[in-house]
Amino acid sequence: MNKSIPLSTENQSVDTTPDDGHLAHPVLDLTVLDIKGMTCASCVRRVEKAISSVEGVKAASVNLATEKAEVSLEGSVSPEQLIEAVRRVGYEAELEIADTDINPVEKRRVQRTAELHRRQLQLATGIAFSIGVLVVEYGFPHASWSRLTQLLLALPVYLWVGWLFHRPAIVSALHGSVNMDTLVSLGSTVAFIYSVVATIFIPRAATYFDVAALIITFISIGKYLEIVAKGKASQAIEMLALLQPQIAHRLGKGDTVMDTPVDRLVLQDKVLIKPGERVPIDGLVVEGDSEVDCSTMTGESMPVHVKPGDSVLAGTVNGSGPLVVEVNRTSDNTVLAQIISLVEKAQAEKAPIQRLADRVSAVFVPVIIAISLATFGGWLLYSHNFTEAMIPAVAALVIACPCALGLATPVAVMVSSGKGAEMGLLIRGGETLEQIHALTAIVVDKTGTLTMGEPTVVDMLPLGDRDLHTALSLVARIEATSEHPLAKAIVRKAQEYGVSIERTSLESVKSIPGMGIEGTIDQKVIRVGAATWIEGFIGKSHIPNELSAADKTIVLAAEDNHPILVLAIADPLRPDAVAGIAKLHSMGLKVILATGDNEVTAQSIAHQLGIDEVHSQMTPQSKAELVSSLQKVEKGKLAMVGDGVNDALALTVADVGIAMGTGSGTAMASAAITLVHGDIGAVADAIALSKATLSIIKQNLAWAFGYNLVLVPLAAFGTIPPVAAAAAMAASSVSVVTNSLRLRRFHNG
Repeated sequence: MNKSIPLSTENQSVDTTPDDGHLAHPVLDLTVLDIKGMTCASCVRRVEKAISSVEGVKAASVNLATEKAEVSLEGSVSPEQLIEAVRRVGYEAELEIADTDINPVEKRRVQRTAELHRRQLQLATGIAFSIGVLVVEYGFPHASWSRLTQLLLALPVYLWVGWLFHRPAIVSALHGSVNMDTLVSLGSTVAFIYSVVATIFIPRAATYFDVAALIITFISIGKYLEIVAKGKASQAIEMLALLQPQIAHRLGKGDTVMDTPVDRLVLQDKVLIKPGERVPIDGLVVEGDSEVDCSTMTGESMPVHVKPGDSVLAGTVNGSGPLVVEVNRTSDNTVLAQIISLVEKAQAEKAPIQRLADRVSAVFVPVIIAISLATFGGWLLYSHNFTEAMIPAVAALVIACPCALGLATPVAVMVSSGKGAEMGLLIRGGETLEQIHALTAIVVDKTGTLTMGEPTVVDMLPLGDRDLHTALSLVARIEATSEHPLAKAIVRKAQEYGVSIERTSLESVKSIPGMGIEGTIDQKVIRVGAATWIEGFIGKSHIPNELSAADKTIVLAAEDNHPILVLAIADPLRPDAVAGIAKLHSMGLKVILATGDNEVTAQSIAHQLGIDEVHSQMTPQSKAELVSSLQKVEKGKLAMVGDGVNDALALTVADVGIAMGTGSGTAMASAAITLVHGDIGAVADAIALSKATLSIIKQNLAWAFGYNLVLVPLAAFGTIPPVAAAAAMAASSVSVVTNSLRLRRFHNG
């Protein structure tokens, strides 16, 4: 250990003002706004267009998943001008301001949770009051208080829950366009207003409060699922951000240690990283020796020995030795920050595809409105009676209300997702199900995906006159004092063998970074470590060839300069990996290995599994670039399967990202599918489930469109009264739900 490294922080201070020439980061011509109220890709386009129209704005990029707008400026533009431009098109905006007292990740999580709770309350209100309307209407149809009670029960559903649809419908109307929200809002409004008028002025006329309430409640279920999906999308970015500490131990004059916000560090600052801490910034080691766990960034299961002159990355974890690192990238330019930025952009580019119902809404909604108006006009001319004209017009509008159309996809997705969960497949949503059935190739990470993801002792051989049990006991007693991953692997193996491990006092043990560990037991010096280091004490050793495979790390142990044990440590294949890859090949899928490990190890793993193509020594960015390049040359869709933070970007870029449930939370948040049991062969089950789900969705959509095609004309000609129209609408929804429930019986093979 380098004794010049300051470890004591008893008198450390908190850095609150610049010193030693410390300057704040220069102000960039970039403004970030938090946007509220966006629900779809068309909202994104409206906000971008509104911001771009402000004089002095160079470019605007709006991200639906994070609900943020990044605005590049080339002139003098105030935040108030940008906020006003957003408000003019019907959305809310506020300037994003960094607050060093509040963790921005936690702040976003709190805001999202509050929004989710509000939506849950709205949905619960809609369901409870809609049931109340039905109970009163059909349980007490002739009671004198029945109509007024229905009005009071339907009112909060129409006004509060219905605002989810009324607001975007109004915004669309103000900009000369319509969408499915327009039809939901218009259908529920006509039914509700007509029913209010009938209640007050036409005592014997039928009312349709149940129609108004049920329209809003049914469709709000889909809106709620959209909010949940959007929250999951942003979790990937939040988890990545949590990898970078907010505070760093900056060294000041006289090696004083000051806790400083990471975003205030500048180039050439020196930062102390204590044992076990996460590295806060990219930089070069200037003092100290240690082992750094780089698995979060590179996927390598073995720790990397670093010494002065070596680079370290933000988000990795320091081992047992303190390090002093000189900053060579500021917080917004670290490799981790670049990954976060790229994931945000990739998510923005992968906005959820429009459902078939949404794609036809530009034609469907105006046509239905025109039919309803024509029906009203025609009947008014024919009968000269407002009520007689209103009834078929309302019936046409109500019967066309897109409950079945709106439920066709989300209900099937809900049932499919539930079935997938039973099978160990956590599927994010409809876009994933639409993509995965067309897969033709899969890029697979190695560590934690095909292998167990942690060092494991796979072979042992006693040397000299010590038997295996005694030798392993001596080695484990020394290694039990270390937190090194290889040491933990040895201790686990000893425990499997039933070896009793007596912890040796720390005073008798010394760690040599990059080499190994030594200590004294019963007045004998025990050394455990790299073969080259041990051979410096015992002379050239003879390690059997079967222990020296390309994918194994050799550890030697010596007692008083005499060899006693050789161990081979590796990251072994998962027990289901061979069968899983074979299952994917049987479906005609091409399997490509992309790993941060060296070429020799990668080729060894690929040979054992029969993998088609190998790419080694990959960084997080190069994995994403590989996925992008393969998407251009492979026929069909491409999936990425991984388990670590280093896979997060590639998982987002791929057509379908698939995470191992045994891996990191960031990988699972970035992925569209999580394999709960970590069996890569389950990808084949996901493909089969996808095909079955798409078949059900197509049947649902065919029924929904056919239903409208047949019944709208009948309603317009007065054949179907509004009450029957409401019943038909409910029946169409029930049929769609019933058909979707068939997926619960799905079984692959």
